[in-house]
Amino acid sequence: MRDRFRPDDLGVKTGDWARDPEGLYQHSRGGVVTVARLGELGVPSMTCYRRCRPGKPWQRLLPGVVLLSSGTPTRRQLVDAALLYAGPDAVVTGAVACRRQRLRGLPDHPFAVHLLVPLEHKVGSSGHVIIERTTRLPQAIMIDGVPLAPLSRAVLDECRRLGSRREVSALLAEAVQRGVNLAELFAELDAGSSRGTAIPREALHRIADGARSAAEVDAMKVWRLTGLPEPLWNHELRDENGEYIATADGYFVSAGLAWEIDSYDFHFGKQQYAATVARNARYAAAGIVVLQTLPSRLRTEPKRVAAELVAAHRAAMARSQAA
Repeated sequence: MRDRFRPDDLGVKTGDWARDPEGLYQHSRGGVVTVARLGELGVPSMTCYRRCRPGKPWQRLLPGVVLLSSGTPTRRQLVDAALLYAGPDAVVTGAVACRRQRLRGLPDHPFAVHLLVPLEHKVGSSGHVIIERTTRLPQAIMIDGVPLAPLSRAVLDECRRLGSRREVSALLAEAVQRGVNLAELFAELDAGSSRGTAIPREALHRIADGARSAAEVDAMKVWRLTGLPEPLWNHELRDENGEYIATADGYFVSAGLAWEIDSYDFHFGKQQYAATVARNARYAAAGIVVLQTLPSRLRTEPKRVAAELVAAHRAAMARSQAA
């Protein structure tokens, strides 16, 4: 039997589908299409599978899903393949949803698409796709045609799969810095499965207690090496006239010492650098000593940073006593 499109498809004559790759492409998602859809367009399933063999022009991405080329698929094509495989109710969560909502602090793990599907769906994980059945399917946010879980859900779904406290802390801290509400994160954590929540819950409590970034969590660990009195974390400082000076990452009251954890990413862009210079000028005008530390050194040189903090505290105390 000759292959044929249905009469309303593209106006291609019977048997012409192989000579009209653009016609097939128009019915795909950027080159990704299901075998079922190709069948509707007149391409027999056995022909699909033959064309996906090594050296042939197509490739199989997932069961029942092919790419109409033999080149390396893009990440977007892998996402589209996952959605076609899982069905129309699937919602992207985890790392892919976080990246598409502009979070950057994700570990460099092998690419995978984590999908949420209704509990009654029978589809299972396959290849680069992680399927999670849920009774709490979120209302999707559509970005560039991809249905994404809200950021609070996506972040915590990813955190449940991360084994590293540092990775979890970094991701949650960035989410909070980008405007995700702490109360919303706690509510999402409480509403979901308890599996894998211990580390995210610990990290959220640290953030809620004042460690607003992963670097500040590291700063607390370094401070514990010093034997110094505990500073006020994320403390707002004002001068004697009530004018705002800064919010110090750590402030040692008796010494008049502000400890700032200044990241290149968040402080040394053009505008951020200008803001940092202005902040330091306000510190100087108020007679407050500032110690600036790069967050990477908190991890790579904790003992040396602790020694610098002790030395800065000693000098600040001597200065305040001499004043």
